[in-house]
Amino acid sequence: MTVAPTGAETAKEDCPQLPTTLEELVATAVECEAAGARMIHVHIRDDDHAPTLDLGRLTDTVDALHEKTDLIVQLSTGGSVHDPLDQRLKVLDAGPDSCSLTMGTTNFGDDVFSNPWPFITELYQLTQERGVVPEFELFDLGHVASLQRLLGKYGLPAGGKVHVDFVMGVPGGMPGTSAALVAAVAALPDEVTSWSATGIGRSTLPVMLTSLAMGGHLRVGMEDVLTLAKGVPVEANRQLVERAVEAAAVAQRTPLSAEEAWALLGLKL
Repeated sequence: MTVAPTGAETAKEDCPQLPTTLEELVATAVECEAAGARMIHVHIRDDDHAPTLDLGRLTDTVDALHEKTDLIVQLSTGGSVHDPLDQRLKVLDAGPDSCSLTMGTTNFGDDVFSNPWPFITELYQLTQERGVVPEFELFDLGHVASLQRLLGKYGLPAGGKVHVDFVMGVPGGMPGTSAALVAAVAALPDEVTSWSATGIGRSTLPVMLTSLAMGGHLRVGMEDVLTLAKGVPVEANRQLVERAVEAAAVAQRTPLSAEEAWALLGLKL
């Protein structure tokens, strides 16, 4: 299970419980690891709680998370939808274990999340050179086809494993429905060794339950949803991890151990 605790869209003033400082993020990571999370998908904020890709802050964040947890540290190379491509490439300089690699441009609400093919291929080759394991983010079925094209041209990623995450329910991407997830999984290339699914907002529960039923993994967190139910705000990311663990128990699925999670991505703890 991956926890995505912060994201780049929600303002701290609108959600004071969102972990935006390094201290808050590390405390959240420790809680979520204890609850069953094994990877953390990281966006960071500056002193004004605004999204940033500052390399010093990213490096300090990676180091602090490695010091306090055994979580796989995955840095977002998407940043915010307004970050320039060259800054997004430099995220790898912070030394993460993993990074997100979105497989195509998508409408993102009223904005455009730009991921042109030259950027995708440059970032992918950098991950291979640095030994950073990419998680391929798929917002639409076309992104599945792009993944097959990428693997066919450039080969397997560092570690030899191919892990993807379906990000569903974003306005402009694929819907967060069971039918959409079934179709997307069926289209995956043979090279894929594991997959997870993320449901945004109201799609969180249907995507979670479908992924569990299909043998997939999960991503949860306040980046993706801020309520436990209508009118019930999330107070801590730990609650979302705990809910996912409870749902998994019903499906007779148990969280991986730290060693199993690292091995799943071709990494060593």
